Formats: sequence, C-alpha cells, structure tokens
Amino acid sequence: MSSQKDAHRQANIPSDTAGSAAAHESETLTSELLERLLASATPEAYLDTTTLEGRGLHEFLLELLEQKKLTRSQVIRASGINGTFCYQLFQGARHPSRDTALMLSLGMNCDLQETQRILRLSGHAELWPRKSRDAIIIFCIEHGLSREQTDDELFRFGEKTLLDGGEG
Repeated sequence: MSSQKDAHRQANIPSDTAGSAAAHESETLTSELLERLLASATPEAYLDTTTLEGRGLHEFLLELLEQKKLTRSQVIRASGINGTFCYQLFQGARHPSRDTALMLSLGMNCDLQETQRILRLSGHAELWPRKSRDAIIIFCIEHGLSREQTDDELFRFGEKTLLDGGEG
C-alpha cells in the first residue's frame, strides 16, 4: 500500500513548474517533509523535530543584491516601485503584493527560479503557465525583458499591467 501512495505522490508532482533540477530538489524536500509529518504520532512531534522556516524574503533579496552586484537604488529605478516602500521591503518591514514582488524580481533581473522563490517567500502563488497573464510574465522573464517591457507585453494582450497592480 505504501508503494501505491508513493507512486501517487510522484504522479502528482508538477513537471512544468520551474523545469529545473533545483525545482525537483525542492519538490523532493517537500515530499520528505510530508513523509515525516505522516509518520509522526502528533503534529507537535513533527513540529518539535522539524525546522520549517528558512530565510525570510528580505534576507533573500539582500543575497540577490550581493550576487547580482546591484544597489537598492538601481532596483528601485528598474522596478518602478516607490523608493520608500522598496527600502522597507529590503529591511523586512513590509510585505509586497504579488505584482510588487514580480516588479521587484524584474527590477533585479531575476531568472524564473529566483522569481518563483520571491513569490513563495512573499506568501504568493508562483507563476503558473496555464494562466495567460502568468504565461506572458514567464515569457518576459525567460527572455530578459525589463519591467517596462513586461508591462508593454501585458498591455498588448489586454492583461492588467504590473505597475497598475503594484505596492502593498
């Protein structure tokens, strides 16, 4: 019976989410956590022995700044996010809306994997290629388009632009 559950779990792992080995490792880690949870006698036993929280959004953003050799002011200009609000995001004092998280990602020239992580860490749904707006954004990220170019593409297809839905 256990092998049936394992086969069922493997069949339900989405193959088109990020399309990379790192995404598969993330799924494996999630399945391992699920196995530990299901094997625990109580929720408390699981929570007492498992560290669930990783780095916060602001820590990941600071790491990306360093890796990409960007300044906060460069990100503010490229993303179109209000300067004060953006500084608060980097300090961990505020949490972005989904569109603001996407603007931040585009302003930092993040790849798809980094963008998906920013969305997860900010508590929002990842980009999903089955939604037309998300598919356009994925295309723009994969082709290295700026936030302004991404908004132009969204507008061209009749979708809400990021700048219209940002902040907060």
